[in-house]
Amino acid sequence: MSKLKIAIQKSGRLQEDSLKLLSDIGIKVDNGKDQLKANAVNYPIEIFYLRNSDIPQYVKDGVVDLAIVGENLLVEREMELPVVRKLGFSKCRVSLALPKGKVVNDIQGFQGMKIATSYPNTVRNFLGEKGVEVSLHKISGSVEIAPNIGLADAICDIVSTGNTLFKNGLEESFTILKSEAVLVKNPNISEGVLNLIEDIAFRIDAVLRARNSKYVLMNVPNDRIAEVTKILPVLKSPTILPLEEEGWSSLHSVINEEDFWNVISDLKKAGAEGILVAPIEKMVL
Repeated sequence: MSKLKIAIQKSGRLQEDSLKLLSDIGIKVDNGKDQLKANAVNYPIEIFYLRNSDIPQYVKDGVVDLAIVGENLLVEREMELPVVRKLGFSKCRVSLALPKGKVVNDIQGFQGMKIATSYPNTVRNFLGEKGVEVSLHKISGSVEIAPNIGLADAICDIVSTGNTLFKNGLEESFTILKSEAVLVKNPNISEGVLNLIEDIAFRIDAVLRARNSKYVLMNVPNDRIAEVTKILPVLKSPTILPLEEEGWSSLHSVINEEDFWNVISDLKKAGAEGILVAPIEKMVL
């Protein structure tokens, strides 16, 4: 029987989110502390815990079939691997930042600057396309202190909340790249492994749909059902069940979480009452 090999980050937030995703799609991993490899107890899959920077090469070389990595790493490594799914977590930006009070109105304003970064290829390619020449200083960590110690005029680094920039007296200036975790695969895999990857993708789709959706229940007068139904961005049509109170029904539907607050007032105006919202664990279409 074919066995799938997947690489994830050996430590850090991306590892936590990756293991949670595997758990959510029904894969139980026996991941003891400090293990470099682990097998799932209920699925033909082996998990490799690797250094984040090494993962793309392992996928390209066929050591593993799949990997969960940040898009920013693929861009920096200049490695084009087939993306099976975007995963919606570990979202961040790769951005240029300047000391507070130093204003640059457009990207040309960085011309001639010294920029400290852990992403030299990303910065060089981006600014090169804009015709901007800079002096790059590659730093493995603590990029934010570079302007304070006189090493650089600006930095380029990963930004999620912006708190680290703020603490170091920096302000985000231009976003070079928006990134999130993605599931990538080796382009040359056997048919048996490909079938397993398709099954994994199917399960991930069900989980991601559920994360972005909510189950809504509401009581609606029978003569207002048509009006309420028009407001709801439902999958097909809502489920309607009669209530004990004559002239009323319970309407059940699924709604995108981002849409809920945009339509809630319209639902109430249309006659909906007792609106309840519940999370969805899985959603298979």
